[in-house]
Amino acid sequence: MHRRPHILALGLLLLIFIGVNLFAAVFLRSARLDLTEQNLYTLSPGTHNILSQLKEPVTLKFYYSRDLVAAQPGLQIYARRVRDMLEEMTNAANGMIDLKIVDPEPFSEAEDQAVAQGLVAQPVGEGEIIYFGLVGTNLVDSVEVIPFFADARQQYLEYDLARLVDNLSVPEKPVLGVISNLPLDTGAGGILAAMQGQSQPFLIYAELTDRFEVEFIALDIVRIPRRISVLLLAHPRPLTDTQAYAIDQFVMRGGRVIAFVDPHSEVSLTAGPNNEPLRGYTEQSNLPDLMAAWGVRMDDTLIIADRARAQRVATGRDARRALVDYILWMALSDAEIAQDDLITANIDRLNLGTVGALEPVSDARTTLTPLVTSSTDAALMARDYVLSAPTPDDLQRRFEPGAAPYTIAARLTGPVASIFPQGPPDAETKKGERARAKDHVPETDAANIVVFADSDFFDDRFWVSEQNYLGQRFGVPIADNGKFLLNAVENMMGSSDLITLRGRERIARPFTRVEALRRAAEAQYLAEEENLMARIEVAQNELDRIEREGAKLGDAERAARQYRAELVAARKALRNVQGNLRRDIDTLAGQVTFANIVVMPVLVGLAALALAWRQRRRRRATQIAAGLRDANPEGGRG
Repeated sequence: MHRRPHILALGLLLLIFIGVNLFAAVFLRSARLDLTEQNLYTLSPGTHNILSQLKEPVTLKFYYSRDLVAAQPGLQIYARRVRDMLEEMTNAANGMIDLKIVDPEPFSEAEDQAVAQGLVAQPVGEGEIIYFGLVGTNLVDSVEVIPFFADARQQYLEYDLARLVDNLSVPEKPVLGVISNLPLDTGAGGILAAMQGQSQPFLIYAELTDRFEVEFIALDIVRIPRRISVLLLAHPRPLTDTQAYAIDQFVMRGGRVIAFVDPHSEVSLTAGPNNEPLRGYTEQSNLPDLMAAWGVRMDDTLIIADRARAQRVATGRDARRALVDYILWMALSDAEIAQDDLITANIDRLNLGTVGALEPVSDARTTLTPLVTSSTDAALMARDYVLSAPTPDDLQRRFEPGAAPYTIAARLTGPVASIFPQGPPDAETKKGERARAKDHVPETDAANIVVFADSDFFDDRFWVSEQNYLGQRFGVPIADNGKFLLNAVENMMGSSDLITLRGRERIARPFTRVEALRRAAEAQYLAEEENLMARIEVAQNELDRIEREGAKLGDAERAARQYRAELVAARKALRNVQGNLRRDIDTLAGQVTFANIVVMPVLVGLAALALAWRQRRRRRATQIAAGLRDANPEGGRG
């Protein structure tokens, strides 16, 4: 008798369970709840914008060897994440994405298609290979391929997928004009390496060619072509009047410019195939006349030294100081990067070397907005002194804080007048071409220009860890240099959807307390070392004087012992400085480790015990109350 209600209740629950699942499968199929800390499965607004603007269908074929991937736990998790992200994008595209999951079994037609479309296979086991890539196509037969989803680019997954779809949605890539004296498209090997099929383009250039059609501008051109809306000046040579006029009129006609100039370009001096800088490359660049008209100037005799943002470099001199601060190379953080400009809003770190300082000209009509600055603990050093190759320690000793922070990159907006008020210069190109006076534009009211006082910004060594996976060359950024340039070009071209997607996680979160301890100890060490060198010099001079004056042997020995004792004491003081630094850092690290391993688990345990005790008390109070009601069923009646 008592079982029947229970059986009926269980049957009813089963029916409800099946009904809820059927309802969810039909009506809640696209519903998602992302509970991950980094919102790994939530599409960014930029991706939603790209997907909502699709005008023609896009087909995505996700190739992955299901059974073989299942045997690789790490790869299986990543493959599931890729598939979930693709399905999320498909759901958000309102029917404009046709997603196909393909398992290219060995010797199948699907495998032949994967190979023909440029996918790369990873060998596993004996005679087995895994496909794990994506092929995208559109109605005009454009093809975009991710040959293999490399694990090192996991944090850029959404950006890579959104960029692929965006590339397919645009019939023609926008054109980016480039004037540069850097081997962007060939790498350090130059044209000779390119002719031999051995060129290694800068990775930042590879990023540009993936998003835009890059067109190098001839040196003797009299007019920037109209198809170019943004012009990149990357460490240009000194301009002739004809070249300067072409750029000037490009700005007057509403063209956008991104200019990288440099008081000392280390990347331009990178050794080529014969261990010498490539012929024709210049070590310095500046655009004094054009920049003055734009409202900014750079004194190319000065270089910024930044003590607070110095990069650490190897010395090779002292085993106890394997790394020291090199204050001419900067690792700038978001504290030095504008957060209210779309170009830099998602930039966390920039790695730069031997940079210049920008300042507004006195009669500027434009508005100068700093995008990147030095820290407040910075100074200006003479370029001639920097070229004398001082050691990192010598630079530290010479450092005297100046009127920091200094502006390194800036956006310039507003009215600009031509630097050729009388019209085109009286000059012609080698081809006999001249600029036409009737096309001259004297000024513009809406210039939009970005100037950056560094060219080492482009150097792979500064911002990216280059990797080669299954023959696929790619970079894992250690700084946001590439992101900055792509942001700048896309912003100047009027497209901003991809800007928010490049690396949604911070690249580096330095332990600032440890850095402060280390820098303080480094400064003390340098001061002690300078004192030591002075004492060594005094001791040596005294010994020389004793020998010259013919002092008695006993006096000389006593003096030598005295000065040797002083040197030993000074060296001991140096070791104490280093030891104190290490102890301070170890103590801090120990405190953090203790907090993570002991304190937090204890706190969590105590909280759990307190919650369990509280629940037990409630249950016991409930039981006591129920017992009292059972013992006195008539209690409470009057």
